[in-house]
Amino acid sequence: MATDELMDRALSMLGDEDDAAASIEVLHRLAEASEPAQPLSIAEVAELLDISPHTLRYYERAGLVEVGRDSAGYRRYDAEAIRRLVFITRMRLSGMPMRDLQHYVRLVDTGEDTVPERLDMLLEHRDTIRRRIRELTLSLAATEYKIATYGGRAGS
Repeated sequence: MATDELMDRALSMLGDEDDAAASIEVLHRLAEASEPAQPLSIAEVAELLDISPHTLRYYERAGLVEVGRDSAGYRRYDAEAIRRLVFITRMRLSGMPMRDLQHYVRLVDTGEDTVPERLDMLLEHRDTIRRRIRELTLSLAATEYKIATYGGRAGS
């Protein structure tokens, strides 16, 4: 299931709620539903996440994810790698810079002692996302205004 399909499922499960607890529960249910029974190939993961194999190889070279290999040397993505890639793709989509993401992943790999620093990073990123949402809301209002100006129906 591609990322767009996962997002559509998440949004439909969430409905019109603006409840953070409900959002987190939806994400947990989606993560459990999309975990593979066996490791996936690079092509399967690329399709699942709606990103290119090139991007997956880039994330591996950048140190963001470790990927196992089969006896023929082909990449095999286990559930842990896929979970991490889902997180990485969500953070990239939300605008987190690669250097911050690399730092965050290094902290995760270092262990539990880094939880306070990881929390600080995510709190700061949340503030950035909230600002972008407000900016997008203003952009939507301007677009709706122009649609109405041209005789269209705003809010459709």
